[in-house]
Amino acid sequence: MSKIIRIGTRDSELALWQATTVQQKLEAQGYDTILVPTKSMGDQVLDKPLYELGVTGIFTKTLDIALLKGDIDIAVHSMKDVPTQLPKGIVQVAVLERAITHDILVHKGSDFLNSDGPATIATGSLRRKAQWLNKYPKHKVVDLRGNVNTRLLKLIENDWQGAIFAQAGLERIKLLPKDAIQLDWMIPAPAQGAMLVVAKEEDDFTKEALAKLNHSETEIATTIEREFLRTLEGGCTAPIGALAQIKDQTVYFKGVVFSLDGTKKIDIKKEIKLSKAKDLGKTCANEVLQKRRRQIDARDQK
Repeated sequence: MSKIIRIGTRDSELALWQATTVQQKLEAQGYDTILVPTKSMGDQVLDKPLYELGVTGIFTKTLDIALLKGDIDIAVHSMKDVPTQLPKGIVQVAVLERAITHDILVHKGSDFLNSDGPATIATGSLRRKAQWLNKYPKHKVVDLRGNVNTRLLKLIENDWQGAIFAQAGLERIKLLPKDAIQLDWMIPAPAQGAMLVVAKEEDDFTKEALAKLNHSETEIATTIEREFLRTLEGGCTAPIGALAQIKDQTVYFKGVVFSLDGTKKIDIKKEIKLSKAKDLGKTCANEVLQKRRRQIDARDQK
């Protein structure tokens, strides 16, 4: 164990918490480690919505390059930020046990939720925006960028009623307000709440070290969700949510695709034995695409 494992991470508080968690688990196994923080393009360009930047893996590309150049040995990511197709030469080596998957609303008073009046909610996620507008079509949704701390500060500084966050992120860095509202009706992003560690495909030492941290149930669930996302990415561009949960050797899956304005949605639910869940994500995605084609055909015939 003479090799020092260099852990690449974004330099935000949440990213450093995640990387430090991996570091502690590796050191508990007897490995020597060092953190190597860096700033991603997604952290630097904050004046445009993510979907306008047009860069796949905007939060991961900088670390991918560092990994392939040999400047770091592993990279730790929020799994929902990682493209479903990893760069050539980089492989998934561990998925840590998942935290809670819910989105939450941080607000300045929740009375507006029971009113028919206008309100403004902030989020940088097309998925959250579409689902919010589907439920609250009279509300306005504005773009919100930056790390968790920056987004919370922007909520305070602006005349918004609330902003949407991942519950896991705020819990991890102890910034979850006591009155935050859990949005249990909102389908999370594929792999939300999970942490992913990647390494170079040829690095057997590091892959062996990280394999000990892998949580198999989380790996299976997130694989199903990301397979759902990857299949839909080839057939449509739209806000997508997915969640697979495993209980008593059964997989419970729900997925959804919305129009950008939230007015239209196609959802799917499946319950299947874990032993028969291979390709579940792909199967569900193809069913969604078939439903979408039928809707288009029906409109064309009118």
